[in-house]
Amino acid sequence: MRTFVLFLVFTFSHYLTQAQIDSSLFKKSTVSTTAKSLNMDAIYNRPFMLGTQQHVSLGGYVEGNWQHMATNGFSLGHQFQFRRMSLFMASSLSRHIKFLSELEFENDPEELMEGEKMEIDIEYAAIDVEINPLLNFRSGIILNPIGAFNQNHDGPKWEFVDRPIAMTQLLPATWNNAGAGFYGKQYKGQWMLGYEIYLSSGFDNSIIDNDKNKTYLPQSRHNAARMAYIPSGKPLFSTKIATRHNKVGEFGLSYMGQTYNAFMADGLQIDAPRRLDVFAFDFNMSLPKWNTNLVGECAYVKVQVPANILPTYGSAQFGAFLDIIQPVFKGRVMTWNNSVLNLACRLEYADWNLGTFRSSGTKVYDELWSVVPAISFRPTPQTVLRLNYRTLQQRDAIGNPPNISGGFSLGMSAYF
Repeated sequence: MRTFVLFLVFTFSHYLTQAQIDSSLFKKSTVSTTAKSLNMDAIYNRPFMLGTQQHVSLGGYVEGNWQHMATNGFSLGHQFQFRRMSLFMASSLSRHIKFLSELEFENDPEELMEGEKMEIDIEYAAIDVEINPLLNFRSGIILNPIGAFNQNHDGPKWEFVDRPIAMTQLLPATWNNAGAGFYGKQYKGQWMLGYEIYLSSGFDNSIIDNDKNKTYLPQSRHNAARMAYIPSGKPLFSTKIATRHNKVGEFGLSYMGQTYNAFMADGLQIDAPRRLDVFAFDFNMSLPKWNTNLVGECAYVKVQVPANILPTYGSAQFGAFLDIIQPVFKGRVMTWNNSVLNLACRLEYADWNLGTFRSSGTKVYDELWSVVPAISFRPTPQTVLRLNYRTLQQRDAIGNPPNISGGFSLGMSAYF
């Protein structure tokens, strides 16, 4: 990690030296929201990658916010949070070989309050070998293509301060692993078709051996050893197929699955192999009559759990979100010629246990509902100022009256 950071510093110094010679290196292109691209292209569809001629490109994004939340009438008051800063570095190694990395400084406010340390992680670092538009090879630290948010998660692209609950607390976004695989795209008229398929490291037994007292896939994100070791010896298989029509939108189907537990030791079977399977559907589309944008994703998780485990550890989970974004003003504000004011609303649901208690046959709850109305202002496509209000109800496993939370968040996120 230290070597990588020193390399970034050296490269940035070189970049600045070159920029003194040619000021055109500082010119950036705006991100087009109507360009022919899929969610799988999000890692390269970033401002610092567009229109540059230097050998190594640098860029990134930053986001922070103020928040005032309360649960059942109790509040910690005003809080300022620096959520994350990401640094991108990319290079064309040759005509058909390119490299991209993302180094992220990230804070999870809840984990910091519990005594966890701030994190600096390599979120992505992969080499692409372009063989044919339909056949390209990728290897390194990849983002598994489960759903859309896991790949297309940059803060400046969203109208909401918080990331979707179902995609971060039910699925483990941003879910990255050491792995390799193939991807490709094909165009025909107004249609585009793309696919990705990878083998990688993945989950471990912590998804059912954790202090959450429930099946919790994001727990595996804390295991940095996954970049070098697969407890079960069985790789995570992940794949996605997506299609897009220029006048309708994009729709994607994805899957990932793996035997997640260590069931062999010294050549002897010590446990029954247990599988994890995840299915996801995502879409983003526009309603032309009203210029309304719809972005959504849902996921179903199936986990084989031990027969003697507590019933709060679910074998089936479901989560979803829907963003509704309505531009209400487009035009010049101060020196910004193409600013946009949006009204938006996010609907969220997550259920960590779709099962029933074995003893009584009654439903296991452990579910959450949330509604987030929002106002966002984009002076440019690369910067967004967001005001959100969240109302949330969460029930425990036995279905006690829900905890009710609510509050405001005001944040800004921008590419640089």
